[in-house]
Amino acid sequence: MTTGEMLAVFAAGVGAGGMNTVVGSGTLVTFPVLLATGLPPVTATVSNALGLVPGSISGAIGYRKHLKGQRRRILKLSVGALFGGFAGATLLLALPATAFERIVPALVGLALVLVALQPWISKKVRRRRASADAPTRPDGGPLLFTGLTLASVYGGYFSAAQGILYVSLMGVLLDETLQRLNAVKNVLVAVVNAVAALFFLFVADFDWTAVALIAVGSALGGQIGSRAGGRLSPAVLRTLIVTVGTVALVQLLLR
Repeated sequence: MTTGEMLAVFAAGVGAGGMNTVVGSGTLVTFPVLLATGLPPVTATVSNALGLVPGSISGAIGYRKHLKGQRRRILKLSVGALFGGFAGATLLLALPATAFERIVPALVGLALVLVALQPWISKKVRRRRASADAPTRPDGGPLLFTGLTLASVYGGYFSAAQGILYVSLMGVLLDETLQRLNAVKNVLVAVVNAVAALFFLFVADFDWTAVALIAVGSALGGQIGSRAGGRLSPAVLRTLIVTVGTVALVQLLLR
């Protein structure tokens, strides 16, 4: 890489780390930059996954105050994230690069609708549970576990807008504030990125320069994002998620 390309990759890492912590879709910042440096698509995807691990961990640490009281929930959902992330990483090397191109925009579009309508949907769900005298499941039940596991398969494969999928599913099935859901999202993303990265270390080609630049940049961006995101109101955070997600969706459709 030239000096200019290295600076661009580092800057993209900072931006992706901040975006992933607050919203998600940071891969849509780093991935095109890595391709522009001349890396093949699979090598760029693998290098990106390895480099974003420190950013995911940094973001989760930055949101730690919003994780209080959610340990049991996180442990259970992390099991699905672990297996889903491993499955997705395996598929990345086994399937053609175009395998997810048609389904990904549909998934992201559905997730954006769920995020935008989450307050209304949650209110309807609470009313239905109250009328049926059904207790709220603090872990979201089998439906949430299955949905997040499948989203983690996608996350291990590519990861763009992965966090938006998580937030949309949890927002519908859990009675929690958006900030607390965002905190759980950061932990799950860290789990998926870590297991995918560990798998890639042994079986895939990657670029150590790109990995190191994104790692340092995303770790810095994770801290910046957690400080900024933690101060946002639910309405502003939801608007930001939908806005960034819409941009991500447009990019996916135009690829």
